[in-house]
Amino acid sequence: MKFNNVVIQSLAAIDAPIRVTSEEIEKQLQPTFKRLGIRSNLLEKVSGISARRFWEEGTMPSDAATLAAEKAIKDAGIDREKIGVVINTSVCRDYLEPSTACIVHGKLGLSDHCMNFDMGNACLAFLNGMDAAARMLERGEIDYALVVNGESSRPITEATIKRLSGKGVTEQQFRAEFASLTLGSGGVAMILSRKEISPDGHAYLGSVSRAATQFSDLCHGQMDCMVTNTKVLLTEGLKLAAATFQVAKGVFNWLPADLDQVVIHQISKVHTEALVKLLGLDIDKVHAIYPEFGNIGPAAVPIALAKAAELGKLKKGDRVALLGIGSGLNCSMAEIIW
Repeated sequence: MKFNNVVIQSLAAIDAPIRVTSEEIEKQLQPTFKRLGIRSNLLEKVSGISARRFWEEGTMPSDAATLAAEKAIKDAGIDREKIGVVINTSVCRDYLEPSTACIVHGKLGLSDHCMNFDMGNACLAFLNGMDAAARMLERGEIDYALVVNGESSRPITEATIKRLSGKGVTEQQFRAEFASLTLGSGGVAMILSRKEISPDGHAYLGSVSRAATQFSDLCHGQMDCMVTNTKVLLTEGLKLAAATFQVAKGVFNWLPADLDQVVIHQISKVHTEALVKLLGLDIDKVHAIYPEFGNIGPAAVPIALAKAAELGKLKKGDRVALLGIGSGLNCSMAEIIW
């Protein structure tokens, strides 16, 4: 799917305020480590994640999304009355119902003609939200779209630590829930518009997607527990990424050397380095956020993009590739001309 008239007008990321180190988490699990014979510093050594962020207790996903949205609206310099849709893409939700999008809509004071809905697809949801908004913009149905995400890893991390501290925990259970300890928190929001309205925006050229849903049993998550077959998930995820990249190269005329920045959904050091090697990418063009922020789910790609921009790593005219993989398995890759 390609777009000719869609641009990103603003992008804003908000960091959760509480820094929690892998060392702090391991200290809480020390009795379990000792009983199972697990070596110290395993969490950071295996994942490459030294820290992640938590929100203050009581902070809801809609609060995080709203903080980021307010900044994105301000940075875009637009009248919020003109926003035609708000799409929430977070894995974390305030409630099963109503939608988190409608709560964000209310907190922002958006107009009654602004559509609002949640879009869920594990770690791919933000990219999917961009595509859904872009379709509306390309057809001229709306002038501005707001895609938001607020992730809070505190509940699942604390519940996992409590569960893995139990005396009956086996090595198999520890391995199955290990990935839950790598999750991070954050908020991010993006304003998209049409090129004729925002000629100075960053062109969103579109995306390609591929699925391998025969592997939908490799990662099952709830709000307080996530069980993952990490080894097979990595192997099959890389296969799907390679297949998707081949399609993207044809659609967008990609050559790895021609890409100025590559924004990857970052799960861990192992995943990031394996994907870069497999696709023949330049690791120096990947802005890594996982060491300090962990795996922020569907917020990871837009937050990494925002932080790369803040650091001046993106220049006008740069070709920026977005690469996302989500449990399911699903994979999407997109291009932005900065």
